[in-house]
Amino acid sequence: MPRFAANLSMLFTEVPFLDRFARAAQAGFQAVEFLFPYAYEADEIRRRLDEHGLTLVLHNLPAGDWEAGDRGIACDPARVAEFRAGVADAIRYARALGVFQLNCLIGKAPAGVDAATLHRTVVENLRFAAAELREAGLRLLIEPINPCDIPGFYLTRTEQAVALLDEVGAPNALVQYDIYHAQRVEGELAGTLQKHLARIGHIQLADNPGRHEPGSGEIHYAWLLPYIDRIGYSGWIGCEYKPAATTEAGLGWRRAFGG
Repeated sequence: MPRFAANLSMLFTEVPFLDRFARAAQAGFQAVEFLFPYAYEADEIRRRLDEHGLTLVLHNLPAGDWEAGDRGIACDPARVAEFRAGVADAIRYARALGVFQLNCLIGKAPAGVDAATLHRTVVENLRFAAAELREAGLRLLIEPINPCDIPGFYLTRTEQAVALLDEVGAPNALVQYDIYHAQRVEGELAGTLQKHLARIGHIQLADNPGRHEPGSGEIHYAWLLPYIDRIGYSGWIGCEYKPAATTEAGLGWRRAFGG
């Protein structure tokens, strides 16, 4: 059966971040993920994970100034030093929190930079990050994002991500496959998941339109979730959606699949 992790950057947002761990456990989740831990001391987060018996399955590398509109800096040739310093910070948190994989948001292509320079910057940054994470015993993920939600995002399609990882050539670098983003850009969810299953390290979900819970939109999750299980995916599935009401009120879909 699928194993679901609560994304604390999207769920239980009516309470402060550090209080969301308790809510996730009370709702029956055994694992959590979130965007960034860096605004908090690692031991504060670790204490809440341990207190509530939760496993942390994912957080992101630092992605620049989120409030100012950054959505990753891995493709920006002017911020390579900042990116590499962020890799070290992420590894330090990962070791303290017991997470086994980190996601790299590639970011929006900066204006005025030619395609060849963008590509070279991404490849070199990912090779650096993958090598550092491999030494720490961690996996690196990269995530295609739909350009409707984030215009100008560099990495938008699964095939693009796989080709990029082929060039990077790191065995610990994999795709984070977000069903919502994939549906908005390319569809063909079942075929893509099956074709690239060996390259997919993590899956996230939300429905479309609205990015709400499964069952609220056009994606046939009643068929897709058992299919993901049937083709042999054994990792966690991150629940990265915006609840239509409260998180707890919308969890009927998860109980239906035993998660």
